[in-house]
Amino acid sequence: MVAIERGSLWVLAAAMAFGLPGAALAGKANDTLVYASDSEPENISPYHNNVREGVIIARHAWETLIHRNPKTGAYEPYLATSWTWVDPVTLDLELRKGVTFHDGSPFTADDVVFTFNYVLTPEAKVVTKQNVNWMASTEKLDDYKVRIKLKGPFPAALEYLAGPTPIFPAAYFKKVGLDGFAKAPIGTGPYRITSVDSGKGVKLEKFKAYWKGSPLGDVAIGKLEFRVIPDGDTRMAELMTGGVDWIWRVPTDQAKQLESVPNVTVLAAETMRVGFLQFDAIGRTDPNTPLKSEKVRQAISHAIDRKAMVDNLVRGGARVMHSACFIDQTGCTDEGVPRYTYDPAKAKALLAEAGYPNGFDIEFYAYRERDYAEAVIGYLRAVGIRAKLNYLKYGALRELNRAGKVPIYYQTWGSFSVGDASAFTGVWFKGDEDDMSRDASIKALLDKADTTIDLAQRKKTYQEALSAIAAKAYLFPLFSYSTNYAFSSDLAFAAQPDEMPRFYAARWK
Repeated sequence: MVAIERGSLWVLAAAMAFGLPGAALAGKANDTLVYASDSEPENISPYHNNVREGVIIARHAWETLIHRNPKTGAYEPYLATSWTWVDPVTLDLELRKGVTFHDGSPFTADDVVFTFNYVLTPEAKVVTKQNVNWMASTEKLDDYKVRIKLKGPFPAALEYLAGPTPIFPAAYFKKVGLDGFAKAPIGTGPYRITSVDSGKGVKLEKFKAYWKGSPLGDVAIGKLEFRVIPDGDTRMAELMTGGVDWIWRVPTDQAKQLESVPNVTVLAAETMRVGFLQFDAIGRTDPNTPLKSEKVRQAISHAIDRKAMVDNLVRGGARVMHSACFIDQTGCTDEGVPRYTYDPAKAKALLAEAGYPNGFDIEFYAYRERDYAEAVIGYLRAVGIRAKLNYLKYGALRELNRAGKVPIYYQTWGSFSVGDASAFTGVWFKGDEDDMSRDASIKALLDKADTTIDLAQRKKTYQEALSAIAAKAYLFPLFSYSTNYAFSSDLAFAAQPDEMPRFYAARWK
């Protein structure tokens, strides 16, 4: 993003005040909360995208069996009214009666059974398999009771049932298929989707038949509109001129300038999102890639000054991360995990030991925070690694990486807001499409950790796995993300550390 000098925000706003699309539709007067971001899900189906914008829409249009209270962390009834562990691999759930989907059809056990069995099939092509592959099957006990069979003990089961496992309408989905569902989706959530326009955004309105007594509370705002605005300067100008009501990921310098703008509120908060580098450690891009060398990967890890990036770029409440997870997730630890200090001289020495005294040329891929990626590239070039930036949209880059064509990947992960280490490590190190190291010993440790009931032993096993990942430098954690939110002062909005904007809880002042 191009930096905006102090005072020029006003010039930018004045220059764009006329002709901005959608400006008349936003705001309190129209009871329409318009929020904008730079990315969009390639498929709005919650199981078929893994971008944060898709996760946000899912939390408003669909519901899960269990609700995790964001303030207390307690698990509360949602589409399920109660649950019982029959044994460590069998979970029975009583379902809520009187809930309807957005098309008026009733929610029953058939919908749960269909959803969970469907997402386990190869035909479903679920994007993030870690979210569902702990389940073996789901069966109907009666119209409002289901039984989930697990593949093995999984202490985080309730956490996943409260997160990335929304329930689909069985009859409707079978009728229209995935393509039809992506164009006209329905759920049971507090908002119903009224329009999906690829490249432009998604429109939602309050579901008038939403069930009473939901833990989400009473929804106040009548309509939501998600708009795709790739350019950050344009998003800020739209906010200042009333075209949108809410934006995020505002660079810190510009967020400080926005604090002086009338009718705009600025809020900063750390999130669960972690930025990191992944390496082609097994030579999928090239059998002779330097990245197959452990010393080269360690050199890269010593070449980057993460603290300087946090202090000068990320800022806010961001922290340097040392393990392949978010430090506050259950099971995540950096105790005893090898750490990489910023040491360019050591990086150069390791490169020489690996047979690259003059460095090498390499392709470097990223999809967001271009300035962060360029900073990393600057550090690499300083030690002789001549990295060339390839900047793509996330969906395209994800598929390119899964095809084995990405040597170095600047990646971020918000774990679908799941507060368990398995939601991070399970995606990148358990042999699925996103695993760039395919280390069977690490997978075995993670399989054991994921299924260990005793918390102390579970943490100990995760520590072993995380230490091995760091020692072999398969993944280099950079930092947690701090996000700057900017929104209309007419809006009462509270940020949560799980990076989940809850617009259903927002209010007009």
